[in-house]
Amino acid sequence: MADSKPRILRYGMAAVAEVAARITAGEPVALPTETVYGLAADATDAQAVARIYAAKGRPSFNPLIVHVADLAAAEALAVFDADARMLAAMFWPGPLTLVLPLRDGAAIAGLVTAGLPTIGLRVPRHRAMQAVLATSGRPLAAPSANASNGISPTRAAHVAASLGDRIGLILDDGPTEAGLESTIIAGRTLLRPGPIAIADLPFAVERRAEDGAVIAPGQLKTHYAPAKPLRLNALAPEGDEWLIGFGAIPGDETLSARGDVVEAAARLFDALHRADASDARSIAVAPIPADGLGEAINDRLTRAAHR
Repeated sequence: MADSKPRILRYGMAAVAEVAARITAGEPVALPTETVYGLAADATDAQAVARIYAAKGRPSFNPLIVHVADLAAAEALAVFDADARMLAAMFWPGPLTLVLPLRDGAAIAGLVTAGLPTIGLRVPRHRAMQAVLATSGRPLAAPSANASNGISPTRAAHVAASLGDRIGLILDDGPTEAGLESTIIAGRTLLRPGPIAIADLPFAVERRAEDGAVIAPGQLKTHYAPAKPLRLNALAPEGDEWLIGFGAIPGDETLSARGDVVEAAARLFDALHRADASDARSIAVAPIPADGLGEAINDRLTRAAHR
């Protein structure tokens, strides 16, 4: 049962032990990965997974990514082909999710995959998630630790503000490194851009059409959204707007004064949280180049601005 408000524990072995104990007892717990903070629960326990959906207010047709400790644990749950093995060898542990055929007999709750014959798997690099995986001994379903369709959390405080008393515990290990959710690939199709850019991949991929069925997180047209209206490609503020700048456009704050998309990705959701909490009536964001990591940033901003 969740406490009246979430406790926030700093990372350490005692905190990891408490997080793992709560997870094995069927409770979701928020903790960081190298991408964003996730709301983790035992992926083999249907009731625990249902508590993730309830805490987030997430639609049950939207599948969850399962985090595992290593490739061997992933192979126990999914069928890998040569392409998937190549990507795993290159980018795991790291911010890459592979959508693969679910292995027959895999001990994964049906809610995790939303009833689909595929599963999204990732081997995370972050010390906190790896420590909890090792201590709990369970595969962990872990979507972003925020209310569904809200701004993704890159700090423990973002989680507390978004989910409040809907969760009991947050493991705090500081701000996340990448600041954007993982790149998602199914076969040779890009389902969601992320920290691993298309140019980094060992083969060409196609982009999935936006009007297809949801088979991975981050495919809803409205997602990652602040409560306030959001205007993109703004060169200057209009009316009562909080302007998030980039490069030569300074704004009320900037994602990167030197025009660095890596720095911008790490700061994006944090800046959106501050803008949403400001006294301004709406938010504007300066243009971000679309190449490399900029593609993932613009993907998040486009979905955040969709109404």
